[in-house]
Amino acid sequence: MRIGVTESIAAPAESVFNLSQDYSTRLSWDPFLREATLLGDARCAGPGVRSWCVSWFGVGIETEYVSYNPPKVVAVKMTKGPWMLRQFAASWRFESVERDRTNVSFVYSFQVRPWLRLLTPAIAAFFKYEMRRRLVGLRKACELRSTRSV
Repeated sequence: MRIGVTESIAAPAESVFNLSQDYSTRLSWDPFLREATLLGDARCAGPGVRSWCVSWFGVGIETEYVSYNPPKVVAVKMTKGPWMLRQFAASWRFESVERDRTNVSFVYSFQVRPWLRLLTPAIAAFFKYEMRRRLVGLRKACELRSTRSV
């Protein structure tokens, strides 16, 4: 299943992109996560870099960056994750619509284990709710930073 949400943010694409992928500040704006760490010796996100993220309710997922093209797109795929997910990938797209405005699209693509197929709509609704909360958190953080720099 593929689901997505979009949020318009009053900030330039480069600053929105940078904040969204900065693991040192991720927990300050992302309400879904209680832990976000780059693995190995990685100091910043990039192709082949793996990350470990744990949700507010304690479920962890390891992902690997498969695409990293600042300030336009980022994509990750699950390498280890919760038992219920057979496959998971996510992407962020950043589109400049004005000098200081960016549309951010967040897309998940996932498959649950075959015996959980009937739960797919409920899982999708939960993911979509959390994706929206995450983008609102990112918007608020970016717009707060923009007002501070004025």
